[in-house]
This record gives sequence, C-alpha cells and structure tokens, in this order.
Amino acid sequence: MQTFIGNIEARLDEKGRIFVPAVYRKILAEAESKRIVMRRDADNECLMFYPEQIWNEKVEQLRQTLDEWDPEDQLILMQFMADAEYMELDGQGRILLQKKNLETIGAQQDVLFVGMLNRFALWAPETFAAKRLSQTELAARLRAKMKKNRD
Repeated sequence: MQTFIGNIEARLDEKGRIFVPAVYRKILAEAESKRIVMRRDADNECLMFYPEQIWNEKVEQLRQTLDEWDPEDQLILMQFMADAEYMELDGQGRILLQKKNLETIGAQQDVLFVGMLNRFALWAPETFAAKRLSQTELAARLRAKMKKNRD
C-alpha cells in the first residue's frame, strides 16, 4: 500500500461534505478499501481516517493488549470504539462530516488533510499551524528518535 503524505487544504460545502483529496482516494482504491473509519484522535484536536483494513489491524492490536474481564480495560475499549464510525465515500469522492465532529476539531469551513503513512488526519488549519514544531525542534526530535532506534 502506498502511503498518505503531504498536507492538502480543502473546504466544506454547506452540507458538511468534503472531497477526500484525489491522491488519497487513489491510495484507498488501490487498497480496495470500500470504507474508511473515522475516529477522534485521543491526543490531538483532529480526526483520524483509516482504511478499513488498517483500522481492523489497529483494533486487533488493541484487543490483544486489553483484558476483556478487567473493568478499566473494558472502559478503554468502549470509549475507543464509541469515538469511531464507518464512512463511505459518495460517488464524487466526498464524505459527510457531522457537525459534532467538526466542532470537536474547531473547524469552520476550511480544513487541512495531513498524511500519516497508513492513515490521514483532518485538522482545522489554524490548530495544525499552532501545533507544528519549528524546523529546528523537528530536526532535533527526529535525530533523537532515530538515534534511539539505532542504539
């Protein structure tokens, strides 16, 4: 599967629909992904979109780490799954976003798609801009992570 990369600005229509970028639609088609799963990110003010196969792999990883008889683990699983929903692209390559999801990320009309390898995120552009690291900070963090992986 090709990877989702880049950042692409888009605009919601009056009904809350948005075109998934053509390059992302192509990747989804190549993966034969009929549906995508949208989930509110646990750490950031963005929405995450997973091709269905990738979502299923993530859920299986989570399932294997949780004890189904532990009440705390049950709550984690319930909340994780409750914040997700299946979505299908319409014939024109659009998805319909509920108002509550747009409010969650602080988006009005303009949004930003951000590629994240096997998934992509949707941000309010100003929120993403505020969260971005400076080039110097990004370089330092990348060096530290890559060095850690070599050791």
